[in-house]
Amino acid sequence: MNINPIVEKAVNLAKAYHSSDTTGHDWWHVYRVWRLAKYIALHEGADMPTVELAALFHDMDDYKITGVHNNSLANAREALKELHVDNLTAQRVIRVIEEVSFRGAGVDTTPSSPEACVVQDADRLDAIGAIGIARAFAYGGANSREMHIPQEKPQLHKSFDEYKSATGSTINHFYEKLILLKDRLNTNTAKALATGRHEFLLEFLNRFLEEWELKDIDNPVRGKK
Repeated sequence: MNINPIVEKAVNLAKAYHSSDTTGHDWWHVYRVWRLAKYIALHEGADMPTVELAALFHDMDDYKITGVHNNSLANAREALKELHVDNLTAQRVIRVIEEVSFRGAGVDTTPSSPEACVVQDADRLDAIGAIGIARAFAYGGANSREMHIPQEKPQLHKSFDEYKSATGSTINHFYEKLILLKDRLNTNTAKALATGRHEFLLEFLNRFLEEWELKDIDNPVRGKK
């Protein structure tokens, strides 16, 4: 597979940066977002160099990894500097990264460019479906969150500060973010990919709550023909 030399170096930087992550924001998450972003960009006509670099560096300054909200995106900027990316491209990449993250159910995160639409969609697609479920529980476990607290109600956070300081259960996270994502995608390409993933998300959530309540006791052969 032919790969742009700058992108190849960016891949190596991203691999090294995310090599020890166990929160669901590891290299393989970045890799999947990168591949999804390339696919979406190809079908949506977005600028591929900007999309690829933004996808590869989109989590380098994420507060969920670093523990602090870093508005300067210092790690991504340093990576772009190390690659000797021209200033205009670097500015575009940084702008895309600034617009990727979900910031709460009540927060408008509409992207300002086709490239930001693509990378935001790619990141959100990796948060739903089977892998999205696995990542949610990996993150919850890494941050000492309980799987489910029946009496705890989900919160539709009205600000980023509310959202990033939340400590609710992983199941609440489904209601607070994951099941909202399908309707907050930007591109037709991503929307088509999201359908099956969203349906699986709902199926899992329903089954989880059914088993939690031991409802399968009344129907132990559920699913058998």
